[in-house]
Amino acid sequence: MIRLVLWRLAQLPLVLLAVYTLTFVLAWLIPGSPLEKSEGRRPPVEVQAAMESRYNLDDPWTFYWSYLDQATGVAWIAGDRDGPVFNFGPSLRHENWSVNEILAGQLPVSMTVGLAAIALAIVLGVIAGVIGGLRPGTHLDLVTHTLSVIGVSIPAFVVGTVLLLAGGVWTGLFPVGGWGSFSHIVLPATALSLPFAAYIARLTRTGVIDTMQSDHVRTARAKGLPDRTVVLRHVLPNALLPVVSYLGPATAAAMTGSFVIEKVFAIPGLGMHFVDAVLGKDLTMIMGVVLVYATLLVLMNLLVDVLYAWLDPRVRTARGT
Repeated sequence: MIRLVLWRLAQLPLVLLAVYTLTFVLAWLIPGSPLEKSEGRRPPVEVQAAMESRYNLDDPWTFYWSYLDQATGVAWIAGDRDGPVFNFGPSLRHENWSVNEILAGQLPVSMTVGLAAIALAIVLGVIAGVIGGLRPGTHLDLVTHTLSVIGVSIPAFVVGTVLLLAGGVWTGLFPVGGWGSFSHIVLPATALSLPFAAYIARLTRTGVIDTMQSDHVRTARAKGLPDRTVVLRHVLPNALLPVVSYLGPATAAAMTGSFVIEKVFAIPGLGMHFVDAVLGKDLTMIMGVVLVYATLLVLMNLLVDVLYAWLDPRVRTARGT
């Protein structure tokens, strides 16, 4: 297990370097200039030249290495920079704001919504999948399967709008927007969780059906063990292995892919800042957000691998961990 963790952590710098390079190339090729105002005005030529020189916007090679130097903490270790260890620089579109300050303010909001959505998706998906898997071909299985298909098919903004109207406007049970209390999390987390819950339900159902036909489950039932014990001890640990593998990218996607949900429910998350950064070619904001999200994705996949190895001893044996 320790060797697995150390090996994956050793791969982290190479993965982030590849993500950084690809993101830099794509971001640099975005048309326009980050110095251009929203209404299309640009500063005087002299001012623009000075700002481009200050932020290395006049030379992509210099920008690439200087930003990499400060974002990875190398400049801080060498004593060339003050401030935070991982310094993502000033935002080129938000005056008097640094990318670190924006991340510190908005990233926890997006992560809270994403983690709440994944937790709800696990509960709903596993319950629906177990019900369908234990009674395949029944009316309950048909209902859970139909709900899963609906959950995967309906876009998030449609689900969010319906929940906003039903739970906020028409009934007044939950606030229609904003942030600050638990009640603000319920509707957006529910809207964001449904596609993930639907996919988890399908994975769980398939896993339960396959595991119920295995020899060790037949042996456990032949010994006269209660159905509840058979399901909890012998069926679920094996049936949930595909779900565990899915949780890594799903959690990262929930924390990083809630742009539409944040817009529908007026949540002050990081999604809208990232969209504005792409539209306005805010290079420092784009690079900082992508690096943070890529790190989260790699760490979540590492956590899933560790959990997978803990659940399935065969994985530990095969990897020699």
